[in-house]
Amino acid sequence: MSQPPRLFDPGQIARNLARRKTRDNFVRDLVFDDLADRLGAHMRDFTDAVLIAPDVDLLPDRIATGSGIVTLHRVEAFGSDDFPALPHGEFDLIVSLLHLQAVNDVPGHLARLRARLRPDGLLLVAMIGGDSFSELREAFLAADSAVTGGASARIAPMIQVRDAGALLQRAGLALPVADVETHTVRYANAFALMGELKALGAANPLTDRPRNFATRTLLTQSAAAYQEAAGDSDGRIRVTLEIVWLAGWVPHESQQKPLRPGSAKVSLGDLLKKD
Repeated sequence: MSQPPRLFDPGQIARNLARRKTRDNFVRDLVFDDLADRLGAHMRDFTDAVLIAPDVDLLPDRIATGSGIVTLHRVEAFGSDDFPALPHGEFDLIVSLLHLQAVNDVPGHLARLRARLRPDGLLLVAMIGGDSFSELREAFLAADSAVTGGASARIAPMIQVRDAGALLQRAGLALPVADVETHTVRYANAFALMGELKALGAANPLTDRPRNFATRTLLTQSAAAYQEAAGDSDGRIRVTLEIVWLAGWVPHESQQKPLRPGSAKVSLGDLLKKD
């Protein structure tokens, strides 16, 4: 079997994270708060749970469901390999936050996570996707064209929510659900946004990234293009942030199953004939 292309460099992401001046990160905290809301709606006890995330040591090691407190085994998302170093054994809950958007083999990664879950175990994933940072992508394209006469890959490709449910089914997960949380975030300027991306370790994590540092001229031109396209009257800029959420369960006999075709006792035609 052919291997999927290596779009992302996990080692570079780990190095980006290691050399930051601060580990404060608005996006990570926003996603964890959303996770707390989602798990709080589950009337379920999870006895063996794993949380995979960047800067995972800064996140709580406990979280509440609708029926009690869950203790999380925290695992750092980014290292030298695509797949995180999970503890031994099987789990009934695996949560992956802000990691899957920088994984090279997404179907294979989901299948490996599913293999570590017990029957009726839950996989919850949140990743940056959809139209996230589309304004920055367009600003860099405009600046590259003006400064160098060409274009370089500077913003990673994003998974669309319409494709996400199929990924869960391909991994062998039942009852798949995919949805997106869309946020419009404002920053002082494009340089503040770039700083936030560095805090996420997402400062161009592509394997085929430009090997030379972006010049001051290119960055200044990009900031100006961004301001012109998505700047507000107060001087701040708008940023599209879309968090794609995936949820799927390992199949189990206790789960609801769709009826077999033709098993309905009343036809739609008969219902429509009634006044």
